Amino acid sequence: MSELKLGARPEEFIWVSGVEDTFVPQTKPGHRALDEYELMGHYEHWREDLALARQLGVKALRWGVPWYRVEYQPGEFDWGWTDEVIPYMVEELGVTPIVDLMHYGCPFWLKREFASKDYVRAVASYAAAFARRYKHLVKWYTPLNEPIVNALMCGKRGLWPPYLRGDSGYIRVMLQLAQGIVATVEAIKEVDPSSVMVFVEAAGLSRAIRQDLEVLAVEEQRRGFIAYDLITGKVTPDHPLFVWLLRSGASPDVLAEIARRPVRLDVIGLNFYPQWSTQHLYVDSKGRLAYRIQEEDGASFAALINDYYERYRVPVIITETSAFGAEELRARWLKSSVEAVKYLRSQRVPVLGYTWFPMFTMIDWRYRHSTAPVEQFRIELGLFRLAEAQTDGRWEATPLVEQFRAYTSDPAEAIGELDPSALTQPADTATYRAQPVADGANGEGDALALQSEGD
Repeated sequence: MSELKLGARPEEFIWVSGVEDTFVPQTKPGHRALDEYELMGHYEHWREDLALARQLGVKALRWGVPWYRVEYQPGEFDWGWTDEVIPYMVEELGVTPIVDLMHYGCPFWLKREFASKDYVRAVASYAAAFARRYKHLVKWYTPLNEPIVNALMCGKRGLWPPYLRGDSGYIRVMLQLAQGIVATVEAIKEVDPSSVMVFVEAAGLSRAIRQDLEVLAVEEQRRGFIAYDLITGKVTPDHPLFVWLLRSGASPDVLAEIARRPVRLDVIGLNFYPQWSTQHLYVDSKGRLAYRIQEEDGASFAALINDYYERYRVPVIITETSAFGAEELRARWLKSSVEAVKYLRSQRVPVLGYTWFPMFTMIDWRYRHSTAPVEQFRIELGLFRLAEAQTDGRWEATPLVEQFRAYTSDPAEAIGELDPSALTQPADTATYRAQPVADGANGEGDALALQSEGD
């Protein structure tokens, strides 16, 4: 088994890619099943897909388990597929899987999904079963990917099951997710105390376009910390969002119970897309407060990472980033974001890994709400794209493969040194600005806002 360590030296830096693994299998009129593995043929072509890691020089792959498939009935598991895939990654490819145990989807038998009274128990039981089976192969876990996006899609916008809406729905789902994360960590650590948890969240920016809205932008930014704050026991009556939580339906008893069982953050994983991770607050033509996804050049990327580090003081891995558009644009963001990591490390911010995500073509989530053919929803964010004529293989490399490989081959030059005092002194990134992704446009003018599905 390949050994992955959290270290300060450039040669210990964790270069990562991964496979988009969103699972929302439940359907209803107007909603199709969204299983990225099925839509991209990964269930059949997993060997060829995962073998791409050899060309990149990565040490790890983010890869998820389709819970709804492996636990087809409560307590009854079918590990046939994962029994093939996970040993292949570890023993043949020599890469470490960072396993997404939960990437949005619940099993069919869990009625009401994240709103179910049985969710916390069920997800912890599943995590324990997985850990018992694969503890000789898997040490690195993401208990649940992007709690904020999960609560947004399932609890606020009503787009994914259990189809709740508003702040009350958002908080109901968020508290369930937080309790599920705590229970999952406890279950895995009981099986394997040496396991490493990578807590992945969507790192976003909220900006006001008017001075009088700035106070709202600050509150929105605080809400971006809510999942981490919950699971680390920070949400007590003196927390600035405590009143909002109570007024949105949170039980003070549930909040107290979560605060009594804080988890230790081994690593925080931050996902940032320069074109989709920034929202602007503005007043619309009818005088109402409104929000919109606003394409940004990623200029505040380094400062944002430092904000999370200063708040939680644990190592950071960039667990997702990429850009959409022309190859020149994408190459600029790859260069700019890696340079930002190098700068952060020079300022004693312990960024210990970088992930270009996904590794290859994925399907836009808006497929779920359409009747158009799946081919119309392919998004090229990855380092490889689906080959038009698959005579010489399923994938063709983009120019980014060579660029990415240059970084993994020479980490000392790419990301530089990290001072051993990284965890004892905060950095100063106030003056740093990443290179723009594009000059005021995304290069093609039609970026697909992944996190605005159905709006």
